[in-house]
Amino acid sequence: MKIWLYCRSTCDIKEITIHKTFIGFVSFLIIIGITGASYIGYDYYRLKNLLFHNTTSNQTINKQNNEIKRQRSQIQSFAGKIELLKNKIVKLSEFEEQVRLMADIQQSSGSSGLIGIGGISSNKLDVDIPFEKKHSPLIREMHDQVKQIDHAAKIQSLDFTNLIKKLEQKRNLLASTPSIRPVDGWITSKFGYRISPFTGRRDFHSGLDIANKSGTKLVATANGKISYAGQKTYIGNLILIDHGFGMVTKYGHLKKILVKQGQKVKRGDVIGLIGNSGQSTGPHVHYEVSINGTPVNPLKYIFN
Repeated sequence: MKIWLYCRSTCDIKEITIHKTFIGFVSFLIIIGITGASYIGYDYYRLKNLLFHNTTSNQTINKQNNEIKRQRSQIQSFAGKIELLKNKIVKLSEFEEQVRLMADIQQSSGSSGLIGIGGISSNKLDVDIPFEKKHSPLIREMHDQVKQIDHAAKIQSLDFTNLIKKLEQKRNLLASTPSIRPVDGWITSKFGYRISPFTGRRDFHSGLDIANKSGTKLVATANGKISYAGQKTYIGNLILIDHGFGMVTKYGHLKKILVKQGQKVKRGDVIGLIGNSGQSTGPHVHYEVSINGTPVNPLKYIFN
């Protein structure tokens, strides 16, 4: 290849000859340079893009790790609440047992169902547990304990229902059990065998004679229902109160009856006035307590 060089001055035109091989080599170098630059540019772009994706992936992984940690914390929190709930049921069961002991009421439905159930171990409640360890055993254990607690709570509910019924019966029994004096005064004749003031012979006195002045108010000694209010030949004006549970109290020789048959009364309600009706040597009340038709000593049923 020939190249002509011109000068604007007096220089002569010079002719330079360049070999084709040299031009080809230079062209090859230029192509290699352009290709290398393109590859470097592409590689830089690819690395930059990869770095961006890596950064995004790391952020995503960090978010997922934080979410897993939060979920684990919630699971462990629920496990702790299950333990607290179980402890409360155990305490309720212990409280129920104390009430039963104080009220002398036997357990009828068995235990609360929590006896023998182990607690969740503390290492399973560690918030910093490694991520490679799964919570599956803890979740299964929580599920089993929730089922057991639900069963125990149902039994406990039945136990408390039964206890309330028993306490209600106990309260009714106590309210219906004679426990106070029907009237203040002097005991002139006790329960048991005595010499009759009328026949002079030994006979059985089935009640308690309490003397006071005529017209003194007389009260019911327990809750009940008036089963009789009227006059009898020997005992005069008489009141019978049916207290339920097989218990009946009798009040005789009254001056006046202040209640009617079928009327409900409570302990301490005024039911009549002391008198001297029937076969009597003076103003008093014949007070009698019977259990299932058998007279018992009224002094055992006076606590005031």
